[in-house]
Amino acid sequence: MKKIKEIIVVEGKCDTLAIKRAVMADTIETNGSEISQDTLNRIKIAYERRGVIVFTDPDFPGKRIRQIVSEFVPGCKHAYLAKEDAIAKGDKGVGVEHATNEAIIAALSHVREEMVGEEIDTIPWEDLIAAGLTGGPDSKRRRELIGSQLRIGYMNAKQLHKRLNMFRVTREEFQQALEALYRTEEE
Repeated sequence: MKKIKEIIVVEGKCDTLAIKRAVMADTIETNGSEISQDTLNRIKIAYERRGVIVFTDPDFPGKRIRQIVSEFVPGCKHAYLAKEDAIAKGDKGVGVEHATNEAIIAALSHVREEMVGEEIDTIPWEDLIAAGLTGGPDSKRRRELIGSQLRIGYMNAKQLHKRLNMFRVTREEFQQALEALYRTEEE
């Protein structure tokens, strides 16, 4: 079983159980979107001593928690789970706790580090327009596929631009993701 050095920030106890089923790791639970100052302080200490990986559900509350943690502790690592990998059988919800061991291991194998400091525009806005990732009738679906391919989650066009640059996605990575998108569209 793979051991994770960093402490994984999750939303609740069921997420912790799912993580421990898939890998050997310590977790900090935020108790959902009611993330307290005490919890944020523990995350900051964990970041300073071992590093943290934020691994929240692919839904609005998960994005909110991710944003709160990132603002309080800049420079965190992030693992993203595709929504289709987090849906419970019988459509009983979306969350890390519903993911298979394989999906959790894959997400943790493609962790992205948030870059803090100098803003670098690695992927210009014009590239998103040219790729049909904004302003078109099919842009949302295309962003979902790109986010999944790059393992940075789903987001609107403005957030996509920010994440591409925040995680320093290279032009080569972006181009490979676009090629995978085009292959999917041809099928």
